[in-house]
Amino acid sequence: QVYLVESGGGSVQAGGSLRLSCTISGSTISTYCLTWYRVPPGQEEREGVASMDTDGRTTVADSLEGRFSLSGDNAKTTLHLQMNNLQPEDTAIYYCAARRCPARSGFLQIRPGAYRTQEYWGKGTLVSISS
Repeated sequence: QVYLVESGGGSVQAGGSLRLSCTISGSTISTYCLTWYRVPPGQEEREGVASMDTDGRTTVADSLEGRFSLSGDNAKTTLHLQMNNLQPEDTAIYYCAARRCPARSGFLQIRPGAYRTQEYWGKGTLVSISS
């Protein structure tokens, strides 16, 4: 069992920054990929934002590269999503998720539909960007 708790969401104006955190506890997390997803208002599909694989390598969605970055401690007890130059289209509920995964497969976790394969989810944190 893996427990995930997101924090750091809030409301900021366009151009601002936020840092989301995911606190992780439970099973041996070293064998898990950890991934941030988001769901914009009115949508159902969860969009892959960024992922960390079992070796700590990070992948950020191409459309977000340069504005978003992912980091975490070596023990994978906390995962941080740094979001800069936020825009109204970044408004969404952001979720942290985990699944057991093969080595070097973090990039697969942010592909369309990959959210369906995640084993554990946090409850999400709301990010709201005003223009």
